[in-house]
Amino acid sequence: MVFIDDMGWGDFSCFGNKDAKTPNIDRLAAEGIRFEQFHVNSPICSPSRCALTTGQYPQRWRIHSFLNNRADNERRGCAQWLDPKAPTLARVLQQNGYATGHFGKWHLGGQRDVDDAPPISAYGFDESLTNFEGMGAKLLPMTMKPGDQQPGKIWADAERLGQPVTWMQRSKITTGFVDAAIPFIDKAVAAKKPFFVNLWPDDVHGPWWPPVEKWAEDKRGKYLAVLEAMDTQFGRLFDHLRSSPTLCDNTLLLICSDNGPEPGAGSAGPFRGSKTTLYEGGTRSPLIVWGPGLIEKAKAGSVNAKSIFAAFDLAPSLLSIAGIEAKDIAFDGENIAPALLGKNEVSRTAPIFWRRPPDRKTVSDKLKERLPDLAMREGHWKLLCEYDGTQPQLYDLAKDRGETTNLAAQHADIVNRMSKALLSWHASMPADNGPALGAMPKRK
Repeated sequence: MVFIDDMGWGDFSCFGNKDAKTPNIDRLAAEGIRFEQFHVNSPICSPSRCALTTGQYPQRWRIHSFLNNRADNERRGCAQWLDPKAPTLARVLQQNGYATGHFGKWHLGGQRDVDDAPPISAYGFDESLTNFEGMGAKLLPMTMKPGDQQPGKIWADAERLGQPVTWMQRSKITTGFVDAAIPFIDKAVAAKKPFFVNLWPDDVHGPWWPPVEKWAEDKRGKYLAVLEAMDTQFGRLFDHLRSSPTLCDNTLLLICSDNGPEPGAGSAGPFRGSKTTLYEGGTRSPLIVWGPGLIEKAKAGSVNAKSIFAAFDLAPSLLSIAGIEAKDIAFDGENIAPALLGKNEVSRTAPIFWRRPPDRKTVSDKLKERLPDLAMREGHWKLLCEYDGTQPQLYDLAKDRGETTNLAAQHADIVNRMSKALLSWHASMPADNGPALGAMPKRK
């Protein structure tokens, strides 16, 4: 499971990027299936990762926004870390004989001054190697730009969050995670054990440090150079899977992003919005599924533009593909395995609901447009509104995927029905401090 940090829907060249090339990822798409209507369950990091990990809405576990220092987590009504009692895909697989490894960003507990979070192993992983936002062994980034005589270091304080620590150039750090993942896979194969691997790189999350020889001064240029370098570093892992018939015939590889892009860096393609917003640009993610021995051969190189599903659907779907039942877990996600394998273009049956991060009523201090609090996707309809259902925005994504024409006034019946369902879901979830943090400032 390759989960890329802060990358937009339109950033792979196979998803339309004309400014950068991602040939290793494009080859996966040419040999697998590209999904155009896949969503993540939050437009920001930690809750998106929580949904993928648990198969449930992140609000159930009070992971409402990115996990920060203790005071800021409390200010926003967030937990300090994901409760180890939460169900996890890795733990279910581990209990059923899988070797489980996590390599890359974690960001579900253990960062800044939160130094008593559970280790990553508490969530069902046999081995882990993470960055500055997780407990345990880690790779930390050094930085170089043209003219530097010595590398710098960032996030050095994270050394106290786990040992051993290896310092690597940030422009090459995905290589370090790949270098850990490949021997883990080989060890599992030698032991005749199935394996589950998270590879969660943080390359395209700012600050961007491209290779010195590909240096750019502007934000977009840095981002594109880092994107291409990340793709190059993926190549060795992808080739390793292809080169072994045992792996190639019986491995499923998924690659997507955790949320939309930072404005001015990545691209959301044709979609409105960006990271932190509930518009499509914040929650729609590029998804590629590769597995030459598992997906329908006739579907190799195809595009699925019909199946509508989200990251929390992956846990029950992957368990189904593995032939494992998890009877005691009440997933919010649904089994859409036939779509992942190219057997049909099934969608989830229930709507997808979203709540904005409590601290993001606006994207930033510079982008002050006040954003909707809640959103819902049901079929081709997308509804956004305030916590109380006011200021509805209704879009027909089949005809207007850019969310340009608000149809709420023309379809009051649809707005009323969807609003009722959305507000009911919102009320059923643990509250955060979004209402207070999003309140309009008082006039002086």
